[in-house]
Formats: sequence, structure tokens, C-alpha cells
Amino acid sequence: MTKMEPIKLPVPRPVGALCEALRNAGFEAYLVGGCVRDLLLKREPKDWDITTNATPEEIQELFADTFYENKFGTVGVVTSSEDPRLKVVEITPYREEGKYSNVRHPDEIRWAKTLSDDLKRRDFTVNALAYDPARDVVVDEHGGREDIARRSIAAVGNPDERFKEDALRMLRAVRLLSELDFTIEAKTAGAIANDAPLLAHISRERVRDEFIRILESARPMQALFVAQKLGLLVHIIPELEEGIGVAQNQAHAYDVFEHSLRALQHAADKSWPVQVRLAALLHDIGKPATRRWSEEKSDWTFHGHEVVGAKMARKILSDLRMSSDTAETIVALIRWHMFFSDPDKVTLSAVRRTIRNVGQHRIKDLLSLRICDRIGTGRPKEQPFRLRKYMSMVDEALRDPISVSMLEIDGTNIIELGEAPGPRIGWILHALLEEVLDDPKKNTNEYLVLRARELSKLSERELKSLGEAGKERKEGEEEAEIQELRKKHHVQ
Repeated sequence: MTKMEPIKLPVPRPVGALCEALRNAGFEAYLVGGCVRDLLLKREPKDWDITTNATPEEIQELFADTFYENKFGTVGVVTSSEDPRLKVVEITPYREEGKYSNVRHPDEIRWAKTLSDDLKRRDFTVNALAYDPARDVVVDEHGGREDIARRSIAAVGNPDERFKEDALRMLRAVRLLSELDFTIEAKTAGAIANDAPLLAHISRERVRDEFIRILESARPMQALFVAQKLGLLVHIIPELEEGIGVAQNQAHAYDVFEHSLRALQHAADKSWPVQVRLAALLHDIGKPATRRWSEEKSDWTFHGHEVVGAKMARKILSDLRMSSDTAETIVALIRWHMFFSDPDKVTLSAVRRTIRNVGQHRIKDLLSLRICDRIGTGRPKEQPFRLRKYMSMVDEALRDPISVSMLEIDGTNIIELGEAPGPRIGWILHALLEEVLDDPKKNTNEYLVLRARELSKLSERELKSLGEAGKERKEGEEEAEIQELRKKHHVQ
């Protein structure tokens, strides 16, 4: 039964203008799908889609800047908006889809005559909604607004038929659950559990893209728990399920599987990037294979799990067709996530070795992973003293040291000014450094050359006194910086 309920939704001007242009040319125009759902939920749509009874060719005739490079009839219309979400608006003719013979794509796509024909082919009721901005009405023929009110994800029509048409829709249901904080309606969930093996027929690239969107959502832990219960996870990363029921040592409150999901969730709670989230999910993937009972400790050990886990992660990420840069970062984070030493024995050289091993550009991500790992154990405190101390030492190792190398002049320049090689050059440089520490604006080649000429005229005793004063000043400034770093991390 068609429902057309009056409601005023906030449609951006560029989108409304495209709809108006279509109507003025004698065509119908509706906002459709996820953008309507998000507007009803008072969420900011990530993209905007319009559907119409115009053909792709008729759409392109109406607008000056368009592109049409797909077999689905979708025309991208480039607007003048500076908002990246509005820069390109997709307009698609009403469509009907023929038989699906490969649980991936319809065998044929036909332009439909009515909006109703288009809406009934869509995946879930919350996505089978259209909005007419001219009349301010929502067209709801499949109970989508009721399901939004129930916060429920339900397939349009027969869920088994929808999933046999395109098996990726099952994973999309889990992704919507994580993005919207909805539940999956019982009949739809039952069909997913029954049809889950069909996901094996979907290209790994399409699975990867939905999986990444799940990881980037606010509730990936909830989503992956549901994916496992419904039989989908085994077709994404089967190795994760090997951690189910694998008890850990006394430091952990959860088995390997739940620990990994909780570590992932903390990365999401912190809005950390996808490489940290994936590393958190996979950091202990090698534990089931390395678990051994220690009579000496009366506990489980997992020696070398980071090495085994890094190798497993490389294979998993390759299978998911992850980019080489992303894969290399995640593998490095997993390989070196067991970097802790006794806090009383941590040395700056050990910290520098860790930075060298993982890469300077990844060290902050490694520290974030360690925080996720700790929270995943069930301990409420994410930054104990030894982690704070390590973070302080990382900052110390990464900072630019205060030295004469900061100057816009060096010993060679001073020799070129006529100063003979010897200790006087060092004294001149340290005297210049003290001046620059007082006034950084003086750190120009022009000023320092003039000042070096003046200093070179001083006696050895006068110059040595100035140089040693500059060296003491440098050491004092460095110590002050280090104390500030330690204060920042509460490890003084």
C-alpha cells in the first residue's frame, strides 16, 4: 500500500535545483534511498541520489557538466557547490532488474515506467523511500518509515529472494546495523543465516569495501558479533573465528575473539584511522596457533604470536585485496605490537630501535594499538605508567634536538670567512646558537655571517667563554624540553 506522507525535509539548494530542472522539462524527480533515510533520522547524508523517469540521454541533455560511464543508467551531474558531498549528484532512471543468475548482478537492467517499479527492486525497506521536494511528501510503499521508527533493518519483500539476487546485501545489512545502531528483523536475519554461504560467490573487492565501511562505523564490534552469529564472518576473515573460546592468560578477561573485537571497538571509540582498527582486530590473530600451557607459570603462553600473526595478517589482507601501503602498515603494527619492556629498564636507545623497526610514520599508530590492546583485556585504564613513560620517550626520540645543526650557517662557512680549523669554530657556533635561542629571527645566513665575522675577531679566552656559555644554554634548553614532555605524559 502506497503511503505519501507530508513532511518538510532539508534539501540542499543544488539538489533541489536539479529536481526542479527535471520537473520543468516534464519529468518526475525524487530523492531516493539512503539520503531520504538519513534525513528522516536527522543525519547528514554522505551523498545524494535522485531518481527520475528520464533516460540517461535525456538527463545529459538537460545539464551542462555530466558523465555517464556505467551500465546502470546513473548519470553524474557536476554542480557548482564547494561542498564535496554535493559536488556530484547522481541521477538514475527508474529501473527494473531482470533475473539474477550469479548472486551478484542482474542479467539485464531495464528502464521502468514508474517510481513503484524502482522502489520494489531495492534491498531494504529503509532504503526504499523516495521524497518529492516539490510537494514535500515521502513516498513509502514498503513500510520503511515504520522500520525506521522501530530501528529495524528488513528486506523489501522476500528476504531470501533479495539475498539470492545479490549476496552482498547480507553484509550490507550488517553494515547498516553498525552505522545506524539498528537491529536486523527476525525474518531477514533468518534468511541471512540460511544464505550466508552465498557470500563466497561475491568478489573479494566488493566484500572488502563493505567490510571497511563496517570497520569505519561507530559500532564495529556489534556488527562483527552479529556477522559471526549469522555465519558471514567465516566468509570474510575465517581466521578470526579460530579465537572463539580460546582462553588467554590471567591478564585477560576475555577469549581471543572477544578481546580482538573489544580492541577494535576502542579504536572506533577514539575515531582512529582504519589501519589502527584493522591492526587492533588482527593483532592477536596468531594466538590460537601459538598457545602453549606452561607448567612453570601455571598459565597459557603465546610466545612469538606477533611474528606468526604478522604472517597471517599479510595473507588475510592480500586475500581481501587491501592496498599494499595499508597492508604493510597493518603488518608492521602487528609484528611490533609487543614492544613493552620493564618501565625501569626502558632506554632511549630501545625506544629508537622500536621506532626504526616500525617506522617513524607509524610509531603513533603503534602506541594507539597498544592502548586498544590494553582496553581489550578488560582493564579500564588505557594508559598505565609504563605506557605513558614509553609515549614520553617516543616524543623525546622524535623531537628535533637543540644543536648547532639548527643554524643557517655551519663550520665550513666559518672557515670560508677566514677562521682556521680548530676549537674556535665550535665556540663561534655555540655562541651563535645562544643568540638564536634568545631570538629565533636571527637565524638567517645573512645575520649569522656578519656576527661570525665579529666573533672571529675576539681573543681565544673571550671566544671560549661565549662558546661554553652557549653550550650550557643549549643543555639547559634541552633538559627543559624533556621535562615538559614528561610533564605532558605525567611521568615526572
